[in-house]
Amino acid sequence: MTLETRFLDAYEQYRAIGVDPVHALDVLQRYAISMHCWQGDDVTGFDHDGPLTGGIQATGNYPGKARTPEELMADIDLVFSLVPGKHKLNLHANYAIFEEGEFADRDALKPRHFAKWVSFAKERGIGLDFNPTLFSHDMVKDNLTLSHPDETVRAFWVRHCQCCIRIAQYFAEELGQPCVMNIWIPDGYKDIPADRLGPRARFAQSLDEILSIPYDRTKVLVSLESKVFGIGMESYTVGSSEFTVNYAAARKILPLMDNGHYHPTEVVSDKISSMLLFFDQIALHVTRPVRWDSDHVVLFDDETRELAKEIVRNDALDRVKVGLDFFDASINRVAAWTIGMRNFQKALLYALLTPHELLKRLQEENRFTELMMRQEELKTYPFGAVWDQFCAQNGAPVGEAWYDVVKTYEEEVLSKRC
Repeated sequence: MTLETRFLDAYEQYRAIGVDPVHALDVLQRYAISMHCWQGDDVTGFDHDGPLTGGIQATGNYPGKARTPEELMADIDLVFSLVPGKHKLNLHANYAIFEEGEFADRDALKPRHFAKWVSFAKERGIGLDFNPTLFSHDMVKDNLTLSHPDETVRAFWVRHCQCCIRIAQYFAEELGQPCVMNIWIPDGYKDIPADRLGPRARFAQSLDEILSIPYDRTKVLVSLESKVFGIGMESYTVGSSEFTVNYAAARKILPLMDNGHYHPTEVVSDKISSMLLFFDQIALHVTRPVRWDSDHVVLFDDETRELAKEIVRNDALDRVKVGLDFFDASINRVAAWTIGMRNFQKALLYALLTPHELLKRLQEENRFTELMMRQEELKTYPFGAVWDQFCAQNGAPVGEAWYDVVKTYEEEVLSKRC
């Protein structure tokens, strides 16, 4: 059976339950997922030679890690060729690219240090998102940055984040689309603290200072990311969920939820509807926690599908800014990116092919037996045929054919990196 025949058969089956697959493909075509640059080199970046510190680890030593901006960009290009649809690229500040003999510390970064990334984005017609890098630096003192009691430390990181706002606005103006600039800190304590309020008060003061500089809020969408715990801060995290949500609401910035940054029994899919009631826009980092915030490659699993369904069924595609966040160094890094990106696109398509109004009506009418039946039967609808059509119409490999491309790239390019 040809791809076209499979799609036409799927089209008829979905139309019978009130879903238009052609419309679903049109919507998916326009939605950009922000792909994180740091999967390609294990969050190393280009501004330091030391190890990852500040509550972050990348596990594994699979060969082929990108070592230079040129190698990283080549890897990203390959992934974009294998992933259908629209894209953005999410950068961390430690991916600044300096001219030979030049260096700027993180509190002195300028837009020009990211000019090559802007050129890269322009040539490919994509947008850029951005993140201050508050880890892997000598000014992370005692696992503290923006909440540190030493004013010198705190002021350094305030200046860094202010630099990043200016760089984010440069991205937005050069590329003609808003830039999400997300702040996450590794601050916390390994054991039970004597003072929980003080560090959070200092963090709030630092954030106020960061946001005090002039910037265009329609171009720079500042978000604040929470975390439940991390390595070296198992007992107390300054930027908890309660802190970040309340601060974001009070200062009218975006809350960012990373689905690895909560207790094991919490799911972000359940939180999205509540957040949409009180925020014009929210941001997500989609990852896969395995018992803790381990940043495994995103799968086409239950929670990933539920995240997508909450965005789609609440007509919030224009209000939810989605970026991916994982870094697996135990497998081919290009394949990891490709699997994760394609899986979240699959989740969005699965959500777009769901008859949400019908299912809502069944819930409101207390027809729970039929609701369960329909939800379960939908799982075996010919979703794969529609996904293959999306890949084909974008010139991306259909099915597992993309893996052959990655294997060839590994043999001819990645294996030669030492």
